[in-house]
Amino acid sequence: MRFWDTSAIVPLLLQEASTGRAKDLLQEDSEVVVWWGTATECVSAIARPERAGERVSEAFDRLDALAHAWAEIEASDMVRRNASRVLRTHALTAADALQLAAATVAAEGAPSSLRFVTFDRRLQAAAAREGFAVLGEAPRGAR
Repeated sequence: MRFWDTSAIVPLLLQEASTGRAKDLLQEDSEVVVWWGTATECVSAIARPERAGERVSEAFDRLDALAHAWAEIEASDMVRRNASRVLRTHALTAADALQLAAATVAAEGAPSSLRFVTFDRRLQAAAAREGFAVLGEAPRGAR
């Protein structure tokens, strides 16, 4: 089982530089845990090319299939408290802090027990500092 950040889920939905790596990681371990807000973040990512006129119905279908199979860490006071602590420790966006906080809850407070999949460099660094084994590599030019 691995915790997947949205930056690692989106390449499974849309063709991106990290799509091949994301597919390989999913094939290695298909037990996916995500934050409660991941599906909404994915819809946002898919909607951008849709608004530009691209056909993205297959991406939405892939999201639906993934969402039916993954486990979600629900929004909770514990996630919010962890996110607040993370924001005071690491230079992350609120959404990324919620991702990292949800992963901490999924790991039951023992980050070394869970692998964290992300292609976001800042989140990779913060997750590693929190004690997670981080998988994924940010493509060139990624933040």
